[in-house]
Amino acid sequence: MIVDTNAFSAIVDNQPGITQVLATARVVAVPVVTLGEYRFGISQSRRRTEYEEFLDESLSAYLVLPVDEQTATFYAEIRHELKIMGAPIPSNDLWIAALCRQHDLPVLSRDRHFDRVRGLQRVVW
Repeated sequence: MIVDTNAFSAIVDNQPGITQVLATARVVAVPVVTLGEYRFGISQSRRRTEYEEFLDESLSAYLVLPVDEQTATFYAEIRHELKIMGAPIPSNDLWIAALCRQHDLPVLSRDRHFDRVRGLQRVVW
């Protein structure tokens, strides 16, 4: 399962239900895109130090997914499909969707716009 930024925040904040969903995953992967968004968010947080410590202590428990040339191909494919449908999604979420398609994994997210991506399964908590 690939973790979107809102899901990663839920993991860090130990929101109810998130642990049970993660326990069902064969793999839990965090895209570099999610890390970038999360790090940007915590750079402005009053709890910045606490969140950075969490990253330092626990990030190694997750598979961190880089964006590569194959990801770019899936990105272009999905963006084209959504353009034809007239249903774009935010750019960073396009990259996350591309990683999902590339690795054949669902996305853990509360963002419903992922539902527009053909063949992508969205998991919620």
